[in-house]
Amino acid sequence: PPANKDSDGGWRTFVWNSEKKEFLGRTGSSWLKIFLFYVIFYGCLAGIFIGTIQALLLTLSNYKPTYQDRVAPPGLSHTPRSEKSEIAFSLSDASSYKKYTDAMTKFLKKYDDDKQTDQMKFEDCGGNVPENYKDRGAPEDNNPGQRIGWRLKRSLVGVWPRLGNRSKASTPGKRGSSLAHVVTLLRMSLSLCFQPPMNNSVEEFLLPKLKPNLIPIFCKNKREEDADKIGEIKFFGLGEGFPLQYYPYYGKLLHPQYLQPLVAIQFNNLTLNEELRIECKVFGENIGYSEKDRYQGRFDVKFNIAS
Repeated sequence: PPANKDSDGGWRTFVWNSEKKEFLGRTGSSWLKIFLFYVIFYGCLAGIFIGTIQALLLTLSNYKPTYQDRVAPPGLSHTPRSEKSEIAFSLSDASSYKKYTDAMTKFLKKYDDDKQTDQMKFEDCGGNVPENYKDRGAPEDNNPGQRIGWRLKRSLVGVWPRLGNRSKASTPGKRGSSLAHVVTLLRMSLSLCFQPPMNNSVEEFLLPKLKPNLIPIFCKNKREEDADKIGEIKFFGLGEGFPLQYYPYYGKLLHPQYLQPLVAIQFNNLTLNEELRIECKVFGENIGYSEKDRYQGRFDVKFNIAS
């Protein structure tokens, strides 16, 4: 028998039924009702979601976290940053330590005296001695004014940080050998409204470093065998630690001109061609240490300086 040209399984009729004016089995009014239903349905869902988020945002402050009970103690970091906790260079190759000196120069730009002359943004923070906290009021929504930054001039660091300075040893057992002096800058990571109280119950060796209104820092060789390979360690700044008058920090919105207090540490007479490990710690009552985080309240760095 001849083939029936209308025997297409009915799919053409399903897509468009010209007799009933149906598209995919529904009339235009039926499709319009379905469309309106889903617009209203998903509109309500979106409204509930947006309303929930807005209600949550009303409970949050723009300037201070609602909950800070799980904030970790501040970390201790250094400049120049080390790759895998190692600073390595050769005294005879200036290009090997250029990245370190460039990093320190760039970091210290914001501490230049000529960038802190605006009286509307900066003011003096007392004298050149550590003082107590300078409270500027809680960072609440009803007190949103910006805080003036404390001046922290580059000259307070007391030493121009540089790498690659060499001297001849005069200590017994090292006569005639070459040693190196290395400078690094220390700073504590910023925590909003953090006030590091002094810790008066420290070990006996740290008692000479305890000064009023100062969070002390102590650096030493991490390995016993390196004790005679590291010379004197000098600290530069407002004492051998972080002065309290530069705390608390109120965040980027309220404290955009804030400058972190710095401590410059000069490691003198580091033995060349040796792998030396040095650990620095900051001591405060609410500053803890963790074996899982090598920068929590401390840091250790490996120096590998070739001649």
